[in-house]
Amino acid sequence: MGLAYRILGSLSDAEDVVQDCFLKWRDAERATIATPASWLSTVCTRRCLDLLRAAHRTRVEYVGPWLPEPIHPVAPAGSDARLAASLTTAFLLMLERLTPKERAAYLLHELFEQPYSEIATALDMEEAACRKLVSRARIHIDGSKVRHVTPADTQDRLLHAFKAAVASGSTTQLASLLSADIRLTTDSGGKAIAALRVLEGDEVLVILARANLWWGEYTWTITDLNGGRGAILTQNGEAMLTISFSFNEAGQVNHIFVTRNPDKLARLEPRVIQ
Repeated sequence: MGLAYRILGSLSDAEDVVQDCFLKWRDAERATIATPASWLSTVCTRRCLDLLRAAHRTRVEYVGPWLPEPIHPVAPAGSDARLAASLTTAFLLMLERLTPKERAAYLLHELFEQPYSEIATALDMEEAACRKLVSRARIHIDGSKVRHVTPADTQDRLLHAFKAAVASGSTTQLASLLSADIRLTTDSGGKAIAALRVLEGDEVLVILARANLWWGEYTWTITDLNGGRGAILTQNGEAMLTISFSFNEAGQVNHIFVTRNPDKLARLEPRVIQ
């Protein structure tokens, strides 16, 4: 599930991939499978790449900005912090800028620690070509600085300032926590009221100062979202939107992510995803 979700950015599609893997595993001649984990990751990766081709066409026609489907992960005891950091919206968006095979190769090698020989089998490529894929992907991801971890207390301070700004309509305290190049992306898929482009700089504060007009009656739950701290806003028990953030190396917020598409909020419940 973790591999499929990171490749696809969609929990519903990831669930379909895992179901497909289960059916193939059930019907396979298991006595002929030398390394079950490698076999399963190969099946998973190839199915994800098939879905990515269809997803690309869908996202071209998507109404407004697209964001990965938010998830509410429950980290098991002893879970790897690197895996949690790779669930952030900023990281997943960075993966979207890679080619499908770069994305898959990077995840398999850097996060799931698979050898290049197994990655080559999964991608039906030469091992040397897989090394080049991972190297190119690493350059893009390291340059974007989306994998550094922001302390939880910094994230919580920002969330409470954000909530207070929305409640009061005053962004004075919040502004000091935002970077000069702050951006706000709202994903609605055309199914809820939202900005149809990414907002930048001062216009972000203008919008946040008016957010109480739209979100004032919602109940806030501050919780874990996509490997970091975020908020789920509900009305009568139904999730209306999620809010999460990315941070620069100075600990300032440089991107605010708001998901309003009801299709992406339908499966927002605690689950273990590694």
